[in-house]
Amino acid sequence: MFKGTTIVAVRRGDRVSVAGDGQVTFGDSTILKHGAKKIRRLYNGEVIVGFAGSVADAMTLSQKFEEKLEQYGGNLKRAAVELAQEWRKDKILRKLEALLIAADKKDTLLISGTGEVIEPDEDVIGIGSGGNYAMAAALALRYNTDLDTEEIARKALEIASKICVYTNNNITVETL
Repeated sequence: MFKGTTIVAVRRGDRVSVAGDGQVTFGDSTILKHGAKKIRRLYNGEVIVGFAGSVADAMTLSQKFEEKLEQYGGNLKRAAVELAQEWRKDKILRKLEALLIAADKKDTLLISGTGEVIEPDEDVIGIGSGGNYAMAAALALRYNTDLDTEEIARKALEIASKICVYTNNNITVETL
């Protein structure tokens, strides 16, 4: 598990929201930054990416993923599979420690360096140190409220920030 961030993605109907906290943690006891942006829009704003793990590694992977999206005309699944394959096979990329959540109008995917490209069954996924807390909260809110995806993602991160010391409540949400 990667410490230092929480990302959650929530899909309901034709809307998807990806939310991330702003905390950057150095080691186990030092907070270096409260307002980092770990959510980005790629491919002309049509894809949202959230990343957890080493910041430099995540930024490198985000750039690589954007290249793959360009190369494959915005096809999220194809770009994700190609990134995962390159990430796993490349001697330098293989050492990068990060996870990505990527979402477009149709799909939400988790992409890892061990070659996984996973589409969640429940249309909710969380990564990072508080990812499981945020995912559980988002599922409960999705099943038991009429809140929209942005509100669910934001509230799920707020709940995670009360439980996980590596997650704060400085939240960024992007919605398609």
